[in-house]
Amino acid sequence: MSTYFPKAGEIVRKWHVVDANGQTLGRLASQVARVLMGKENPKYTPFLDTGDHVIVINAAKVKLTGLKAESKAYHRYTGYPGGLRTEEFRKRAVRKPELILEQAVLRMLPKSKLGRQMISKLKVYRGDKHPHEAQKPAAMALA
Repeated sequence: MSTYFPKAGEIVRKWHVVDANGQTLGRLASQVARVLMGKENPKYTPFLDTGDHVIVINAAKVKLTGLKAESKAYHRYTGYPGGLRTEEFRKRAVRKPELILEQAVLRMLPKSKLGRQMISKLKVYRGDKHPHEAQKPAAMALA
């Protein structure tokens, strides 16, 4: 008997809506990453993208535990000497709260072409409105 691998036409992608209001950032990101990878799917294959689409609403209302809200900082490097740029969590939460959740999920996905394909199925919105009603997304209950 040979090992079963799903074909491209056999993979059916569903749409899920997650409300981030009052959720902890890391716990929410890990559950969203599992759905994007397809680990909740019985046809999961590590080297194929079998995951579903995820819409996250109310990203501005995500919370951090402990003193992380005051001490967490995001770093990026421009590529030039002295080009290390740092932004505190509080400033980023005001400026672009969607980016906080997107980066948390991205860092939990594979660091390859497959991970870049998976992250394209994530849609994050600051408020409670999203333009994906035509896809008929189902509300996803988090553990």
